[in-house]
Amino acid sequence: MADYLQNERLSPLMSVMQNAARKASRSLLRDFGEVEHLQVARKGPADFVSRADKKAEEVIIENLRRDRPGYSFLAEEGGEIIGSDKTHRFIIDPLDGTTNFLHGIPHFAISIALEREIDGNPKELVAGLIYNPINDTMFFAEKGKGAFINDGTRGGGDRRLRPSRRDIFTDSLFATGIPFLGKPGHAKFLKELHQVMGASAGVRRMGAASLDLAWTAAGRYDGFWERGLAVWDIAAGVLICQEAGLIVESLSGGDVLETGDVIITSEALLGPLKERVS
Repeated sequence: MADYLQNERLSPLMSVMQNAARKASRSLLRDFGEVEHLQVARKGPADFVSRADKKAEEVIIENLRRDRPGYSFLAEEGGEIIGSDKTHRFIIDPLDGTTNFLHGIPHFAISIALEREIDGNPKELVAGLIYNPINDTMFFAEKGKGAFINDGTRGGGDRRLRPSRRDIFTDSLFATGIPFLGKPGHAKFLKELHQVMGASAGVRRMGAASLDLAWTAAGRYDGFWERGLAVWDIAAGVLICQEAGLIVESLSGGDVLETGDVIITSEALLGPLKERVS
């Protein structure tokens, strides 16, 4: 497969998913421009939900349901919606980086993944996208087809994602998330952070896990770790990273989508990173 693909070569499924994300992004961008006027409600400790979040989710589900009738959904705001087709389930985070959004920080994304049950086996991820409306950058992957980015450069073609090839820990840059108010694990995280930042080129905390995963797949970060993430935070990013050729594991064992304790990096850096965060 060439490094650059033309948009017309997107699969029908991926076209449907990208169309839903782009439509939802229009209202997000309008509300981001008037962030000081948003009606905001407390959903939990340091976990805010805005009408923009809910509106984007409604647009995504409406468009996906129209083009893939009967499919089930698992969405951050609306929870689980069981469709007549229980073998397919979209996993949706309509606004990853809500706190950034509500503080006027232009770093947030829409994340959509699709699980499919094949021949009675447990559902597996078959498609995923992460869309940054601020700079119109789309990261996406389908199982067995590789991972790509469309950021409007070089004629707007879809470019294959290439992870970093760094294999020296001291030269490597990592991303993570910090437990916020009300989440456990602060002391453990500070120990992990101390061990990683003291031996690497640095650690970044940008506030949107989906984009952290996408940027790791794109080689901007050399690895990522975080605990306690929700499935909608990571589903699309997990597939994108796997299709880019990275190793994805759960820090606590088992299925990473169930535990939410994720570590993603290259084979060369996996051992050194795990030693410092396990």
